[in-house]
Amino acid sequence: MTGYISDCNHDRLMKKHFTIKKPLFKLNTKKAIGFFAFSVSLCAFLLSPTAHAQYTGRISTIVTDINGKVISKDDPDLQRYPASLTKMMTLYMTFRALHANAISLNQRIPVSIHASSMEPSKLGLRAGSTITVREAILGLVTKSANDAACALGEFIGGGDEPRFAQMMTQQARVIGMNDSTFRNASGLPNPDQVTTARDMATLARHLILDYPEYYPFFKVPSFNFRGRTIPNHDPLIKGYAGADGLKTGYTAAAGHNLVGSAVQGNVRLVGVVMGAPSNSRRNTTMMSALDDGFSKYGVTPAERPLVLARATPRGRYHKRSKVILARASRSSKGGVVQVAQLPVKSKKAKASKTTTKHVVKHKKR
Repeated sequence: MTGYISDCNHDRLMKKHFTIKKPLFKLNTKKAIGFFAFSVSLCAFLLSPTAHAQYTGRISTIVTDINGKVISKDDPDLQRYPASLTKMMTLYMTFRALHANAISLNQRIPVSIHASSMEPSKLGLRAGSTITVREAILGLVTKSANDAACALGEFIGGGDEPRFAQMMTQQARVIGMNDSTFRNASGLPNPDQVTTARDMATLARHLILDYPEYYPFFKVPSFNFRGRTIPNHDPLIKGYAGADGLKTGYTAAAGHNLVGSAVQGNVRLVGVVMGAPSNSRRNTTMMSALDDGFSKYGVTPAERPLVLARATPRGRYHKRSKVILARASRSSKGGVVQVAQLPVKSKKAKASKTTTKHVVKHKKR
């Protein structure tokens, strides 16, 4: 298998940074060893990104135009965990390799045991099987498949995901992402894998501008994979007028992240929301930020009809539903009004009040 290595000698890089040297001295007592281990652990805790990467209860946001002019921002330089936003960088590296004709969309890439063992979300790829580059890309932009991301990373990195992560970090520096470090291709938790909202906005702009021939992958509503129809997870594509990508991301430590772009009135904006406490808060924060951004450019944001959406219960035995009010954009006069099931608080309430049992859709004419 031939990997695509960009403009650097990775063997030399690996040897330079990972050569094991003999210790300068030897600790002879258990007490000294214990003290040394404690000191190292304490220093690692104090100095590692885990000590300052997350800011509980604080959301980082930024909105820019396509040229990078900042329209609005709120703590955009706080160091945060990217979660699956990492896959945007994996896709950037993939598009770069495609553009250089180092790989092709129909080329089949192997699935290793390591790739197949990735935690969900995943396509369920089996070790020893293959997948095309096109299928892997679609798996990332729709289902945010970790196994497909790892397979892509190993393929482009010459069979080595850590090497690919080094390539990601190096390329991030080239395009101006000075506060981002990548450790894997998927975004699965790693305390050293960090970024900022500002860096993610930079990456989004480069995906749009550097590879316009591949950017449309981000707006596919779904794709068929081996008998399954896999929908796109991006809430903006159907929920905000003019939106055409990019990516969602979530882990418990990262919170709910979203990078999106939309065009209205010949103006393209890029928005980033990181660290939101819920999907609904993430989505409404993004939509409001984009609305404000378009307004500052003299573009009246498209009206968004009211949507009532039922939140997903957190607990296994949680029986009540929570209604979330949100605004959904539409780019035309016609639209869809959706009303989801209302919460049932008690038997008396159920008897005295009418609740909707099914989602009702009404098309305006």
